[in-house]
This record gives sequence, C-alpha cells and structure tokens, in this order.
Amino acid sequence: MEADLTLLDDMADAARAIALRYFRKDIGLTMKSDASPVTRADREIEDHLRRMLALHAPDDGVFGEEMPPTGLDRPRLWVIDPIDGTGAFATGSPLFGTLFGLLNEGVPSIGAIEASATGERWIGCAGGEAWLNERPCRTSGCTRLARASIGATAINAYAPEARAAFDRLAARAAITRLGGDCYSYGLVAAGHLDAVIETGLKPYDFVPIVPIIEAAGGVMTDWQGAPLTLHSEGHVVAAASTELHEEICALLRAP
Repeated sequence: MEADLTLLDDMADAARAIALRYFRKDIGLTMKSDASPVTRADREIEDHLRRMLALHAPDDGVFGEEMPPTGLDRPRLWVIDPIDGTGAFATGSPLFGTLFGLLNEGVPSIGAIEASATGERWIGCAGGEAWLNERPCRTSGCTRLARASIGATAINAYAPEARAAFDRLAARAAITRLGGDCYSYGLVAAGHLDAVIETGLKPYDFVPIVPIIEAAGGVMTDWQGAPLTLHSEGHVVAAASTELHEEICALLRAP
C-alpha cells in the first residue's frame, strides 16, 4: 500500500504540471461523439499517467476516459479521469480536477482528487485516513438534511424522475449549491459541504472518490445504498454521515 500511495502522489504531481501548462491557455477544445468536451490536456494527462503505470505497475489494468481499457480482468485496476470537469477547465474555472484510484479485486482501495488550479490534493485509503495536502481531513458529521448543505453539478441534464428526486432533497436541505464537479466531493471530505448527489456518472467519475469519502468518515454509494463498483449505473450519493446518507437515499427512492 505504501508503494501505491507513493505512486499516487507522483501521478498527481505529473497531472498538476500538465494541467497548469494548459489552464486558461490554448487548450484545443473539441467535442467527442457523445457531445462531451475534451481538450489536449485530457489526452496528454491520461497518456502520461498510463505510461507511469506501465513502468511502475505493469501487471495492473487501466480503465480511463479517453483511451481504450486494458487488463479489465486483472485483480488490480487503475481508474483515471484526466480532467473531471472539462467544462470548468475549458471556461477558466478552477473547480476541475484529475481523478485516479485503484480497484483491488473490484473494491475501491485508494484514490486521489488532484485539484491543480487551487493547489489542493485529497488522497484516501480504504480502512485508513483521508488527507488534504498531507493533513488528515474529516467530514462534517452532519446527520440531518434540514441542517445540511448539498451539491450537484449538472441538474439540467438529469432525467425527469431524477430531477424530481433532487428537487425533493433541495426543498428540505438548508443550502443547495450547484456546480463543482469532483471539487464538491473534496469539500465533503474536508467538512465544508455535507452531501453530493449525482446521476449519469461513469466509473472514472466516482470510483477514485469512494476511498476518500469513506476514509474521511462519510458514506458513498449508489441511490439504492449499494456499494459503488466498476459496473454501477452512475447514480451516486456521498454524505457526511450514515444518518444523513440514509435520509437522502430514502427521499431519492420515494415515489
């Protein structure tokens, strides 16, 4: 595990250097076939991290956003999102990040949120601690939705039923904040935001975050309360406490 954490930190350093070289400059924005944005930074970061893994973890598989997966049947699988929040990155917002983490026998074991523009880095280890810039961090521990601050990124893209479910939560929460992509999960781990509710995510959007939220004392599952895996549908809840998580999931499941 120590070697994996060292590699994780080295990967974050490399991703930061590339992201900052492009941020608020000529990023080469184009649209993919699914109408999602991609930049030169996305491709360069993922390529660089894959080459690092080929050198330091050659027996492991890799599942990333921009390139075909390799070794999906291997016990250890690295999951990479080179720029989470490409829309933020492309419009000069600092609330983007690089996500990468390790699945061990299908279970998220370590993960990182590298927020290059703000100089923040969250790292979490399943069964261990979560760190923000090498200092331990914890969730707020908030237990009631009525006192909670909640967030989501792009509710305009939610399907009608999912949007209705989120609106039920927003009507009961103390504060609702929109936008933020992966940065919002970092705020949950650091105790500033109490929950994030998302839908339509891909594994590289959430798998690396799970160990961070859980190591910080929170709970992160799908909307049914089931553990998140490479095969989850992408409906995600991250909450500061078990009690808050249960209340949110109950409302999400309500007819």
